[in-house]
Amino acid sequence: MTDTIVPDSEHKGLVGRLPPTLRGFALLARFDRPIGWWLLFWPGVWAIALGGGLVDRFDLVAWFLLGAIAMRGAGCVYNDIVDRDLDAKVARTALRPIPAGLVSVKAAWGWLLLLCLVGLVVLVQLPPLAAGVAVASLALVAAYPFMKRITWWPQAWLGLVFSWAAPVGWVAVTGGVGWPLGLLYAGSIAWVIGYDTIYALQDREDDAMIGVRSSALALGRSVKAGVAGFYAAAILCWAGAVWLVRPDLLALVALLPVAAHLAWQVATLVVGDGDNALRRFRSNRFAGLLMALACAAVGTVL
Repeated sequence: MTDTIVPDSEHKGLVGRLPPTLRGFALLARFDRPIGWWLLFWPGVWAIALGGGLVDRFDLVAWFLLGAIAMRGAGCVYNDIVDRDLDAKVARTALRPIPAGLVSVKAAWGWLLLLCLVGLVVLVQLPPLAAGVAVASLALVAAYPFMKRITWWPQAWLGLVFSWAAPVGWVAVTGGVGWPLGLLYAGSIAWVIGYDTIYALQDREDDAMIGVRSSALALGRSVKAGVAGFYAAAILCWAGAVWLVRPDLLALVALLPVAAHLAWQVATLVVGDGDNALRRFRSNRFAGLLMALACAAVGTVL
């Protein structure tokens, strides 16, 4: 029974063995596609590491991982509830659980509540100020599914959402905010716009037909140049954050691996090849790891 699994699932065999109802809930939360929670998780690790808390507060990394899995799942469930009519019109998303009939809208709301309860368990592990910052993200999350209807740049809004772990992590380990956090967050937003533009290349034709907007459509023939520009902006912002934490040219060297990886993505991106775009998009879990290692090297005092 794998015919109701979306084409870009990473675990068709495992998910396909689940009973239909359980399979529907797993797919609804995107448990078959861990790339999403990796991308949500990494900015929080960057902030913890760059803020100097990687060793003393390593427990936060584990809580952030659990939170990323639960809240990414919750966000996907909410997004699918809102977008169920649009999803039915797009080839890649027509097999999602709600339009495919695997999960009812009422059951989806119940599943959303359960995932949010897991997120609440994570929330109470944070210092009060950091918990308040985390709660503030809910307004951004709630508005995101509607952005593709009102702006050509929903990827920018996604950047605000998917980078929010950075301010939460920074406040959790430092107790406040500052320019390094601002630059780290801005760089993460640019990174998200870049990789989600690559992801949106898979749906350009369908999106254009049904009136859904995206940066991939807005950039037109300049997609590669646009992605390159956002990735360059990310590196520049991250370099500024690193410099403010440790004003040493050698510290900036730590960013070279992630910069090289992002350059490889752009150089090898084939516009019009959905499989190529999906592979480049998924490779950002490795880009996040490289950035985490850079932040650990800079923020950890040996």
